[in-house]
Amino acid sequence: MTYAPLPALPADARIYLRPCAFVDSPIGLDGRAARLGQGLLWFSAVELTAMRGGERLHRAMIPIEHLEVALAALPDATHARAMLEGFSRNRPPLTLGERVIRFDVPHVMGILNMTPDSFSDGGKHLGDPSAAADAGFAMHEAGAAIIDVGGESTRPGAEPVWEGDEIKRVVPVIERLARAGVPVSIDTRKASVMEAALAAGAHIVNDVSGLLHDPRSAGVVAKAGCPVILMHAPSSGDDPHAGASYSDAALDVYDWLAARVNEAVAAGISRDNIIVDPGIGFGKTLQHSLAICNALAMFQGLGLPVLFAASRKRIIGALSNEAPAGERLGGSVALALHAVQQGAQMVRVHDVQETRQAVHVWRGLRDTAIMAG
Repeated sequence: MTYAPLPALPADARIYLRPCAFVDSPIGLDGRAARLGQGLLWFSAVELTAMRGGERLHRAMIPIEHLEVALAALPDATHARAMLEGFSRNRPPLTLGERVIRFDVPHVMGILNMTPDSFSDGGKHLGDPSAAADAGFAMHEAGAAIIDVGGESTRPGAEPVWEGDEIKRVVPVIERLARAGVPVSIDTRKASVMEAALAAGAHIVNDVSGLLHDPRSAGVVAKAGCPVILMHAPSSGDDPHAGASYSDAALDVYDWLAARVNEAVAAGISRDNIIVDPGIGFGKTLQHSLAICNALAMFQGLGLPVLFAASRKRIIGALSNEAPAGERLGGSVALALHAVQQGAQMVRVHDVQETRQAVHVWRGLRDTAIMAG
């Protein structure tokens, strides 16, 4: 790959890097390939984008062996170097009860909604904690590393749920799963629900508002010392889809997540306990979501595990003749595999068995390619 020196850029240009030009194996490519997120992927170039005030000033593909020269020529490479360090930063394992989750391989999170109105499986398990727990056990047996239990739908137009009702929906299910040693996350925006779920045995908080909806949430997570998933949504109000506005969806979401991570750390949450989620479909058009999917490897620049959640979402229907939610398996698996190929450490899905099988096959291909050199 040829390299042309960068043009003169202003001192206030903000530089972003995205890993690209992935290679089968690093063997024989010393100094010409870098590992992404301590996983099974190596990249041989980065896409460098220079931005100022929402305007793209320059974009270039730079081979790894020329990257240091390119960065040294920039008036300010602080942000770019931080991203580069994030690409290679170790993601420490999470200890969730009896289970240790390492991030050198991708994992599957299973979705278990205890709601009447979720867009795909609303009402399926509501009112029957025993049957819901059995569904969670089945997903765990099928290979889900974590079961994500939620009691409030966050689909567009969903009505808010009183926290007492949300607690009644999720706690009996979490108790059953946790007693059996199944790692559980609680999908909620409310501090009181987080507290009740953690007391019932949940191990992770998964908040679609990035801990902004409830002012007590960050303190609850910090006090518990538990892992947390910070997801991007344009609004922290009752409707997480409201008020969306982007100059560049992928870069804006990246900056938002970077700020939320710093604020969470300032609130007492360990950086090693944070997972990020770009929030596919939340206040994002089809084009916004597609842009984020294509730029997903860039989010590894945060130096944290990335969760990707697009299972059965509107993006699939929009690209497949408006297929209803129950008929989006193929698209869901395709997006999950794309995310894994871009370095995502975890994918959140409804269809655990099919996704897990696809990830196993992908891992077999990667292992063979790496060893063959």
